[in-house]
Amino acid sequence: MLLTSAIIGATAFGIFRWRRHRQRLLREQFIAGFEFPEQLRSRLTRHYPQLTPTQTGQVLRGLREYFQLCRLAERRMVAMPSQVVDVAWHEFILYTRQYRQFCRQGLGRFLHHTPHDVMPNPNAASDGIRRAWRLACSREGIDPQLPTRLPLLFALDAELGIADGFRYRLDCGAHPGSYRNGDAYCASHIGCGSGCSGGSGSNNDSGGDGGCGGGCGGGGD
Repeated sequence: MLLTSAIIGATAFGIFRWRRHRQRLLREQFIAGFEFPEQLRSRLTRHYPQLTPTQTGQVLRGLREYFQLCRLAERRMVAMPSQVVDVAWHEFILYTRQYRQFCRQGLGRFLHHTPHDVMPNPNAASDGIRRAWRLACSREGIDPQLPTRLPLLFALDAELGIADGFRYRLDCGAHPGSYRNGDAYCASHIGCGSGCSGGSGSNNDSGGDGGCGGGCGGGGD
């Protein structure tokens, strides 16, 4: 009797894990293949008329990548590292029905956009940007503590010449003090936090804006 119960329990647990893995895979594939509303491109170029069609495509690729980070983080807050992608996200939210359906199928929940100035606590932004950094590095095969390049979301604003964008540097030693002077943020500082510890969900990072400046809100519950 006990053996039968154990077998049934193990089987049920195995089925649960398989279904959960399959659900995660389906959500990842849905986000990767999702086609944003065609009008989103024209809305984006109203904000940034200098963007070429190819560059607009890069921004939408960045938006998909941000949603993948939110998927991996589940309900934990993920800060938005890119200003131009944040604008694209704002515009996508305006397509309320499509956005709601996208969130349900790709994330299993509605992803709220939380501005920086209404974060739940002073460290939420720094936690969120570090979480974004670690997840983005993991997806692109980058060492978060010793990066040799920037992940897409952290490189995009500078690559596209976004005037009000966020800037990040790899070589912080060559630019002392740039971590907080509004010029550019030190990527390795974001990755290390208070001691280079913790996984994607760690909340023991040090205080401060953590690479967000006066913006850098994000999604989460």
